[in-house]
Amino acid sequence: MEIKLNAETKESLEHQHKTERDGRVRDRIKAVLLHVENWTQLQIAQALRIRPETVHDHLHDYLESQKLKPENGGSHSHLDNKQSQELIQHLEGHTYVKVSDICAYVEKKYEIKLSVPGMTKWLKRNDFSYKKPKATPAKANVSLQAKFIEEYNKLLKETPLSEPIELADVVHPTMATKVIYGWIRKGKAHDKVIATIASQTRMNLMGSINLETMDVTIGTYHTPLTAMH
Repeated sequence: MEIKLNAETKESLEHQHKTERDGRVRDRIKAVLLHVENWTQLQIAQALRIRPETVHDHLHDYLESQKLKPENGGSHSHLDNKQSQELIQHLEGHTYVKVSDICAYVEKKYEIKLSVPGMTKWLKRNDFSYKKPKATPAKANVSLQAKFIEEYNKLLKETPLSEPIELADVVHPTMATKVIYGWIRKGKAHDKVIATIASQTRMNLMGSINLETMDVTIGTYHTPLTAMH
């Protein structure tokens, strides 16, 4: 791709860049001017902090039709109702961290190329937001937890005031599952649950707390490998 500008056109673009209020248009003008000054598309992308593919699109638009003004932020998705519903179902089952990855999926699936701003507006219009999945312990047992609370309340009633109550437990700090943000539909009905799974790298700690004085006792211990299975 090669764009050639005469002196008059280059001067006109320089002037437009100085007076233009839309940052997106200024980026397109800069991309064209830097290209004419023999910058590579990668260098332009790094300077403007945009994707190289976006730089290519800007240059192609200008070369084909001298286009500098972007579309209306991509508000029209170019996906029909059936495609939109299929994409919603896909996104409910697959969480994407980057909008650009969703754009790539749409382009591969439907051969429709959407901009990142346009895809972002589509996501918000269809009730998606950028949030974390809901973490839940992988082995939680609600009925056992309720039973423990019942027994604990009974212990509080039956234990003399002079007798301290301590709760003891063993803990194993590990390299636990890290939950990150992704594009998920709004509302509790669409919350995505990710089971937190511990790795084998861990420490073994034994501790107890005195509920009257709030004193904490902690000690480490070693578990033989044969006992860990």
